[in-house]
Amino acid sequence: MSNLQQINRLAKYLRQQIIGQEMLVQRLLVGLLSGGHLLVEGAPGLAKTRAVKALADGIEADFHRVQFTPDLLPSDLTGSDVYQPEDGSFHFNKGPIFHNLLLADEINRAPAKVQSALLEAMAEHQVTVGAMSYPLPRLFLVMATQNPIEQEGTYPLPEAQLDRFLLHVEVGYPEREASRGVLRLARREMLEEVDEKTPKTMDPISQATIFAARKEAFELHLDDAVEEYILQIVEATRHPEHYGDDLAGWVRWGASPRGAISIERGARVIAWLDGRDFVTPDDVQLIAPDALRHRVLLDYAAEAEGITPQRCIDELLQRVPAP
Repeated sequence: MSNLQQINRLAKYLRQQIIGQEMLVQRLLVGLLSGGHLLVEGAPGLAKTRAVKALADGIEADFHRVQFTPDLLPSDLTGSDVYQPEDGSFHFNKGPIFHNLLLADEINRAPAKVQSALLEAMAEHQVTVGAMSYPLPRLFLVMATQNPIEQEGTYPLPEAQLDRFLLHVEVGYPEREASRGVLRLARREMLEEVDEKTPKTMDPISQATIFAARKEAFELHLDDAVEEYILQIVEATRHPEHYGDDLAGWVRWGASPRGAISIERGARVIAWLDGRDFVTPDDVQLIAPDALRHRVLLDYAAEAEGITPQRCIDELLQRVPAP
């Protein structure tokens, strides 16, 4: 069985477990196969936790969930040195960040030091405690969630830290028929008494397969014209006035070079999942909003007029000429 067939088998399993959230499933696979991390924003009860747990069940990986709270300490996440009285030495006890898949639930409820500890690990792929650095697993994916409803008592992520996330995914409510499927799935699971100890319904995919699939996606052909298109989109977020006087003054800060990297990686994975060996402008347009949404900082006047980053990106994608 080819790497693509195995990943498609994983995708089919995820869709059976997460009904009505097709985009979330696709973005999870994009993060997994591109080596990036996801910031997922959505109301409670939209299967965000279930999604990453289902992903962990479908691959050879361990999973841990951390509920971020105002009293959380960096050591609660990274681990700490513990004194051993029998020999007078210190031993490092690893924290939950050393799992392959980490769900950082409501990341904006933890203070800045905890957020920084997580985001440093995401960027450097290691944890430093005292004078020692400890490498994280080769397969390491963070899915951080934010609740858009309750903002009182939260610590919003600074823009420089948001830039560490590959994608910012917005999850909405499912359609009625999808909600019907969710009801039936929940009823079936209740009758079958399904819980965390229930055996997996599919043979997990090896990490070697994931890394091989990642390599295949990164080797896809990217035409120079498509590469230029990505760069033009990112440049447009910095100078939107070049694409219309009505856009002048909308943006205070545009996307960083990481924005272009995220678009290219995401577009490659989407093309690979579609069974193609080349990237198209449509792939770029599909992933660009999620890659740029958290990297575009609007001007105060634009925000006062009700302009959102999503609207700004949508306008630019319509105006930047595709090859």
